Amino acid sequence: MESFDLAQYLTNGVENLVKNILRATLKDPKESAFMLRYSHSVKEAAKIRTELENNGEHIPPFLIASITSSCNLHCAGCYSRHNNACSDSSPVAQLSDKAWLKIFNEAKDLGISFILLAGGEPMIRRDVIEAAGGVPEILFPIFTNGTMIDESYIDLFEKHRNLVPVFSIEGHRENTDSRRGEGVYQMLTDGMERMQKNHLIFGASVTVTRENLCEVLSKDFIEDLNSRGCKVVFYVEYVPVSASTADLAPTDEERTNMEKQMATLRETYPEMIFVSFPGDEKSSGGCLAAGRGFFHINSHGGAEPCPFSPYSDINVRDTSLREALKSELFRTLQSESILTGEHVGGCVLFEQKEQVEQIIERGKKNG
Repeated sequence: MESFDLAQYLTNGVENLVKNILRATLKDPKESAFMLRYSHSVKEAAKIRTELENNGEHIPPFLIASITSSCNLHCAGCYSRHNNACSDSSPVAQLSDKAWLKIFNEAKDLGISFILLAGGEPMIRRDVIEAAGGVPEILFPIFTNGTMIDESYIDLFEKHRNLVPVFSIEGHRENTDSRRGEGVYQMLTDGMERMQKNHLIFGASVTVTRENLCEVLSKDFIEDLNSRGCKVVFYVEYVPVSASTADLAPTDEERTNMEKQMATLRETYPEMIFVSFPGDEKSSGGCLAAGRGFFHINSHGGAEPCPFSPYSDINVRDTSLREALKSELFRTLQSESILTGEHVGGCVLFEQKEQVEQIIERGKKNG
């Protein structure tokens, strides 16, 4: 299979996205002005990372921040609820908005350009999202179930153009409502309509299973998203939460076909960005977790390799973001080639769950 450089694709994709948005928003000077400023910020961030890399310190361009463990939905097969990383109520141990702002500013100083805000349902933490809006040098895609997009949030997105909602959708109405709940699809499309009406950019996130794979890769589905103004589509392969849900994960043959479809989509819709996880990772040199390309901070401050691998040996409450990237767990995962080794497909950290747990236990004994 031809090698695919995910990092380079994302860099080029952002540049193309900026050009397309500038061309499409000539009547919206606010959007144009922000994209010009952000384009400059991306280049400056890359310089910072390059300088640190030359000094032997690798800084990934992406951070995933789960800013809350609370959620207002009960989606079928949710890995966060299965891992007890998500609940209906908000525990008192969640990081405060001030703590998150400190993390965001540290990330900016390290040259991190993108921070994906996740949850739970991140829109529950408006205080944190408002804090993120105050760091315009970073683009914050907000992975949301779309049920809380009201006019007050539209006003916030218009004021802070670095906040970009990414709507979680499973296909058309039937598949989306089947997994996320009756009426959710309508709330999603209503939110997209509000975004488009106000000339605000947004994306979509699709959890790909064997049940919806054909639909979410179809021309019909992409044309629908494109017509609604969607600019970025994240395809996230379903990670089984237990043996009983393993059959929902795409097979090797289906993943291969998906990769071919992704290539076609990128060629057919150059005005949109298409990203596949973990498929793109396997074809671009292995899993990008644990600081290779990104890392995860959970709602309590624990630095984890990835949201799908909820293990941590260091907490940003007690140290800096920079030191968290040097955690024993991250270094071991990278040095022992776990992330780049051969695996069946899908999520390598999920496959190597026992090995990751052994690393954590070993660290506790040595500590």
